[in-house]
Amino acid sequence: MGYVQFRELEKEFMTIAFLSHLDLNLYLFRLPIMIELIKRGHIVYAICPRGEKFDLFVQHGVLALDYKIQRKSLNPLKELQTIRNIYRVVKPLELDVLHNFTVKPNIYGSIAGHLARVSKVINSVTGMGSFFIQETTKAKTVRRVIETLYREANKKVSFVIFQNSDDMQYFLDKELVKKNQAVLIKSSGIDSEKFDIQKQNLQIQKALKKELKIDENSIVVLMVARAIWDKGVREYYEAAKELESKYPHVIFLYVGDTDDGNHSCANRDFLSSSNVGWLGHRDDIVDVTALSDIYVLPSYREGVPRTLLEAASMRKPIVTTDAIGCREVVEDGLNGFLVKVKDSKDLACGIEKLINDSSLRESMGINGRIKVLKEFDVKIVVSKYMEVYEKII
Repeated sequence: MGYVQFRELEKEFMTIAFLSHLDLNLYLFRLPIMIELIKRGHIVYAICPRGEKFDLFVQHGVLALDYKIQRKSLNPLKELQTIRNIYRVVKPLELDVLHNFTVKPNIYGSIAGHLARVSKVINSVTGMGSFFIQETTKAKTVRRVIETLYREANKKVSFVIFQNSDDMQYFLDKELVKKNQAVLIKSSGIDSEKFDIQKQNLQIQKALKKELKIDENSIVVLMVARAIWDKGVREYYEAAKELESKYPHVIFLYVGDTDDGNHSCANRDFLSSSNVGWLGHRDDIVDVTALSDIYVLPSYREGVPRTLLEAASMRKPIVTTDAIGCREVVEDGLNGFLVKVKDSKDLACGIEKLINDSSLRESMGINGRIKVLKEFDVKIVVSKYMEVYEKII
């Protein structure tokens, strides 16, 4: 192979870094994209604070580098330090692409990437955060600041990827992104082969029911989410309280740990002071989802919630809110019910319909699985990301 041919071939391969504020975010939701890029010959870095998943990246051929960020901070001096921290990691790598995820990494990564002369920067808007849900004076002020920073940061990027059409339209209407930059890729995808009810181990299910004291005649209602108020935790607990006396054979479970780095974190006293069985953090989400009969997520706003995709893939009927992100997964009356945001009575009504109709639970579950295979399977989503990278190449 001649030198010119070698240089042309070399151009087809890139050094790409994925930047997030949590190692968990990259490992759980972006790893399939990283693995596919590595298969295609690219060098891939994960840049994130060191956490419980940090050391696992290397097993997949991903090089992990850490930096420090204070997630709750709104102090301008500390935020400038975060930009410096990112810059110091990014600069020596001589990246072809820096791909950022979530609000702070999107904004600060865009700035640091520009300063480090990274030729191509991509931002992924995976959700808008609590400040775009709340209507307090503080939230409105922070929201205006975020919008201003996004508007400036996105001037320096090649593409901005959105997980739902509502968020993309919001950015376009506010002129936070140009139309030719905006790309819609719904969700991070779901491994439909892993989340398949027909592949679940019956012995594990039996043992789990014994552990959780669930008998064969019980109907299990499940919610899985971080324990923050914006996920609708309070509404779920209130709906369970309304239904418990009428349906003693129904068991309400909640899986999710508190998130002390989030200002909207629910308190442990509330979570443990109800008839809802709070299970905290669990690593066996597939098994817990498998034993449920009805899946609930009363969130106020999402990107596209991974937990709803998991439930739909496992043929579970869903009750969720008619909120941004949630309605991307659920078609009202087809694979679940959409209820009003922040309305525990409407939530209870949706759950009750499914409690009383086993055939409806089954048909909605089947429809949910079909929808996942058609729109949200991880192979479909990864291929769409590859199309974006190919445009850059």
